[in-house]
Amino acid sequence: MAVGSRDAERALTFADRYGIPAAYGSYEELLADDDVDIVYIASPHSGHHDQALQAIEAGRHVLLEKAFTRNAREAAHVIEAARERGVFLMEAMWTRFLPHIDVVRQVLESGLLGEGQTVMADHVLPGKPNPTHRHFDPDQAGGALLDLGVYPVAFAHRVLRPFASVTAVGTKAFTGADGQASIIVTGESGVHGVLNTSLFARTPTKASISGTRARLEIDGHFYAPAAVHLISPDHEMLDTFTPELIEGGLCYEAAEAARCIAAGRRRRRPDRGTTVSVHSSWDGGVRDWTVQGSPGGDPV
Repeated sequence: MAVGSRDAERALTFADRYGIPAAYGSYEELLADDDVDIVYIASPHSGHHDQALQAIEAGRHVLLEKAFTRNAREAAHVIEAARERGVFLMEAMWTRFLPHIDVVRQVLESGLLGEGQTVMADHVLPGKPNPTHRHFDPDQAGGALLDLGVYPVAFAHRVLRPFASVTAVGTKAFTGADGQASIIVTGESGVHGVLNTSLFARTPTKASISGTRARLEIDGHFYAPAAVHLISPDHEMLDTFTPELIEGGLCYEAAEAARCIAAGRRRRRPDRGTTVSVHSSWDGGVRDWTVQGSPGGDPV
């Protein structure tokens, strides 16, 4: 196990804190370590594309933090590079692997909700305005969408995929990065998704899926380990699932990556196509606050 940073002192501090035996002051040194099999990239979004390509070229498997890249073009490029090099690549969308999200999948597949009608989700993280913080800095691909909005968009995509249309309105932060966005998506069946993300104000950060027979509600914060409730149209609580709370929750995505690599898999469907499709949902438009069209699909 090793840690790499652009700053050797920061790498050493991190290594001492978590008992990591090796620390490097550059990514090149880390990738040259033959004891490193897989690299978890958790840098700002602006560095994901180039750093992932660097790790792939070195023959390392890659777990790439969400948002995967800045746009769908970069995502497709990284995916193709991993395919050609024959290494494992997965987006570190930790929510996707949490137990309560598996419960959501089972409920959807069971038909308990009836015909789907509306998906709602929001994620916000207000903070003090700081032009150099990655949330506000355009040079670090900052903004609410890539860091926070990816959660409700990915959640809605799981239910509605592919998106048939996307429409958005929003407000920019003082740095010019996107500060808040309200997004309406539709699935091919006509089901609507109502999504929100913001750097400005606190919201419930809950999610729900409503159907003709029942609705599923996920407590805030829906993207982290949370309770799931099945509720009747008359607001009767039909059932509740409360997951075991494991600190952090990132262990589930790490375990999935390890399982895939141990099984000799070099990709995880449908995640790769989902990654590009979710990125496409805001490319060329959501950041300009109006998008209409058909960004969905599974092109890779």
